[in-house]
Amino acid sequence: MDFAEILFALFIVVVAVVSLLSNLSVLLCFVHSAEIRRQVPGVFTMNLSFCNILLTVLNMPTTVVGIVQNRQPFGDCACHTVSFLDTFLTANSMLSMAALSVDRWVAVVFPLSYATKMRYKDAVFMVCYSWAHSLTFSLVALLFSWVDYSHVYASCTLQLREGERDRAGFAVFTVAFHATSFALSLLTLCVAYLKVLKVARFHCKRIDVITMQTLFLLVDIHPSVKQRCLAEQKRRKQRATKKISIFIGSFIICFAPYVTTRLAELLPFVGVNRHWGIVSKCLTYSKAASDPFAYSLLRQQYRKVLMGVLNRLLRRDLYPSSGPSSSMDTENDYCLQRIT
Repeated sequence: MDFAEILFALFIVVVAVVSLLSNLSVLLCFVHSAEIRRQVPGVFTMNLSFCNILLTVLNMPTTVVGIVQNRQPFGDCACHTVSFLDTFLTANSMLSMAALSVDRWVAVVFPLSYATKMRYKDAVFMVCYSWAHSLTFSLVALLFSWVDYSHVYASCTLQLREGERDRAGFAVFTVAFHATSFALSLLTLCVAYLKVLKVARFHCKRIDVITMQTLFLLVDIHPSVKQRCLAEQKRRKQRATKKISIFIGSFIICFAPYVTTRLAELLPFVGVNRHWGIVSKCLTYSKAASDPFAYSLLRQQYRKVLMGVLNRLLRRDLYPSSGPSSSMDTENDYCLQRIT
């Protein structure tokens, strides 16, 4: 193991710690907030966090051990299971992000009819489809024994075993898998978020017109106030573009190198460098750590719930209840919450 591989292993460890803590925080918010549970995006967010947690706990440690030992980390049965989960969880995560983009598109473009166009059972149906889609490809790969340890990626993943002659079948499966998972999700993200950006810019223009008309009528307004209003207009325009660029850009940066490499290695004359293979795999893992911040934890609703949970835990540690006063304190806290 050279110095570069040591850095790769440390990077995956850091990503795993961040991913586990952040995704568990999202699930904690989902459990403690009835409002989040009632909302349609909460279904997609919960599914995405669940997939990221499994990927963090099962797949990332396998890759770290594979890098350190420079060989298959576990027995064939365990490696095949991890490879099955790698295919399933990666596809499920991509489709969950696509579902979130569709939900935001409906919410922004059709705000008045959102409740009828995106119902809770529709969200459950979309999650069930993503599970069925991912499970189908994973079972096919397992059935044809296209799951094994890959030295190039230091991971248990989709891999044609040595001596297997069905290269054409494996190539067709790989192309179909990435086309219906990565390409379909990317297309959905781009179409949905570009529609959202178009509507956001339209509303920004209307707000800008009203603001400029107001500033023109208020002739006695101080120049510094006008300057702040113009600066806020500029920030408002950049805010929507920045968020959508993060959603689409992070998806492409994290998944495109790995998918492109997997497709390129299907060609008989293309050889993949081990360092590049591990880097592309590390990028896919980093998406699991960034998803909670991009879709949940940076939103005010999730921050409020998380802070409330942390405050309650701290109060329990600082003022532990004991004896007969505990029930009275609980009742008082409940009354205070109802009053406030």
